[in-house]
Amino acid sequence: MKLHRIHQTQVLPIGREEAWEFFADPGNLADMTPDWMRFRITSEVPEEMYAGLIITYRLGLFPGFSVRWITEITHLDPGSMFVDEQRFGPYRFWHHRHIFRDTPEGTLIEDLVHYALPLGLLGAPVHRMFVRRRLDEIFRFRARTLAERFPDGRRSGPEGEPAG
Repeated sequence: MKLHRIHQTQVLPIGREEAWEFFADPGNLADMTPDWMRFRITSEVPEEMYAGLIITYRLGLFPGFSVRWITEITHLDPGSMFVDEQRFGPYRFWHHRHIFRDTPEGTLIEDLVHYALPLGLLGAPVHRMFVRRRLDEIFRFRARTLAERFPDGRRSGPEGEPAG
């Protein structure tokens, strides 16, 4: 199994509490996702995120084709960090850590994603030609959306290289 990595940071000119409240609300995910994904949450979500929370989604990977994605919030340190992991969906492995740190300019949002594809030998070319480009596009969209919502932020990344 080839494990891939995405690392991205973005500074938002807001306090950590405000950043946490925004990211900890699954209802904001759709606003940070490109329209072409046709993203929608299909499960009920509570007002407050907690470790063990299961969230189900539908997302469009290709025109006319959507998949079900189920994630679990596996780790949670309120105000500082949470991890979502895929339980069922398009990846063989998905682990996404969201970290929040104070900076003089506001709050540093750091994303560290490790993922693997389920396609065996076909995984490498599919990753190169399609998956990595789509993930980069999704993270660029999210960064632009956050910069518009919280003006004057700075972004670096995404950086990505195989992790193993």
